[in-house]
Amino acid sequence: MNPSTLIGMVASVVLLGVLILFAADDPWLFIDWPSIGIVLVGTMAATFLSYPMGEVLRVFKLIGTVMRNERLYTERDIEELVDISRLWMRDDPVLVEKALPRISNPFLRTGVQLVIDRIPEEDILDLLQWRISRMKAKEAAEAQLFRVMASYAPAFGMIGTLVGLINLMDVVASGDLVVIGRHLAVALMTTFYGILLANLVFKPVAVKLERRTEQRIVLMNMVLQGISMMCARRSPSLMRETLNSFVAHREDEIRDTPTGVPAAGNGAAGCEAGRGEGRPS
Repeated sequence: MNPSTLIGMVASVVLLGVLILFAADDPWLFIDWPSIGIVLVGTMAATFLSYPMGEVLRVFKLIGTVMRNERLYTERDIEELVDISRLWMRDDPVLVEKALPRISNPFLRTGVQLVIDRIPEEDILDLLQWRISRMKAKEAAEAQLFRVMASYAPAFGMIGTLVGLINLMDVVASGDLVVIGRHLAVALMTTFYGILLANLVFKPVAVKLERRTEQRIVLMNMVLQGISMMCARRSPSLMRETLNSFVAHREDEIRDTPTGVPAAGNGAAGCEAGRGEGRPS
């Protein structure tokens, strides 16, 4: 399981447990099955009305994706690209053809196959960029599905609250404050469940999917750059350093440099001064 997902789940359960157990006289008031049903069934019904069947059924698979600790194997892809580039530099396509089945990344394998087939670099990059755009659009739509569900859940929570308040009107005339208070608590529960599901389930899943897409796009762009360098027959060592720059974890590019290291601003000032000296007065 993804560690951050596990931490978030445990933290949310603990938080809710503490709030319910220590902030409520009767914790069982927070368990109301009709309210849960209104929010869940209403949200799913609206989602089915908004999206095709196939996309809605992918919800459960996507939740499993968020729960799973998915690895991108970036270092492996870099090594495979560098190794294939070394073989390509020998001008022996047969060796590259034999090594092709060992490439585990299908996106990388497609790019290398196109290079072997002597497809023009511009056409290769156009095809690979189209595949990146298609993947980005597909996964953005999947994340948007959860954002839409996050907007539906509080709305159906409010609908349940309105239904509960209408039922509350029947007992107002009795003047029994205990009964009135209980009905009012039940009426507010659907709003509670709607907000809870939206902000603790649907929105976090959407953000996680969006972040996953960003990481995958970085990896695919790295492969794209590697294929471009392979077409240009660049040095494998240069390729390795270039590809590592895509995934290197560095400090903020605009953060002040550590003590003892000349600041970039001084160099810029020197360039400005140099240009100033060369200008006619």
